[in-house]
Amino acid sequence: MRIERRFNGPPATGNGGWSAGAFAVAAGAGVGGPAFEVTLRVPPPLETELTFADGSVHDGETLVATVTEAAGPISYADPVALPEAERAAEGFAGFTQHPFPTCYVCGPERPDGLRIFPGPLPDGRTAAPWTVPAAADLPVVWAALDCPGGWTAIQNGRTYVLGRIAVTAEARPEPGSTCVVVGEATEFSGRKAMVLSAIFGPDGSRLAAARATWIATT
Repeated sequence: MRIERRFNGPPATGNGGWSAGAFAVAAGAGVGGPAFEVTLRVPPPLETELTFADGSVHDGETLVATVTEAAGPISYADPVALPEAERAAEGFAGFTQHPFPTCYVCGPERPDGLRIFPGPLPDGRTAAPWTVPAAADLPVVWAALDCPGGWTAIQNGRTYVLGRIAVTAEARPEPGSTCVVVGEATEFSGRKAMVLSAIFGPDGSRLAAARATWIATT
């Protein structure tokens, strides 16, 4: 498998959510199937031939990620109405200070990206509208769940990158529809931030949810 350059997070490596989703698909993840969990061991390299076998992704001899079925149910934040998410997105901190402004998911400098700009809600969560692209496959769903959770950690002033993510996908978002993505930080411990995120369809139903651990880079 290969992570195309356009699916970057930091400029030189893959977006954690998209990469993890691609690895999970290689392990058998699917919409409506069991939840999978991916642990990133190193930043996923771009435009590199990766191999998957026995739940492990390798770049040559380097272990890039491990994939397992997720343990236990994945909780999720309460839904947020679209008008509230639109107001929150106007305050997206990444519009003025973004550690990775060309990120495929939340980068303001990526007109060809997912354009998910999670802004703060009064209760400390984040929310953003998401216009679902035509090619909304499972790695894209994992990507959409990635940054909105992460920004609940980034709001504390530190820079974080994804370390582990578990996703359950009950239904595929309808291309062209406007969904709402919500993120919530549940715990901070040293360099780790534990977060939840979820995608809700136009009718407020949950389509997918994630439980993730983000790691501070400093």
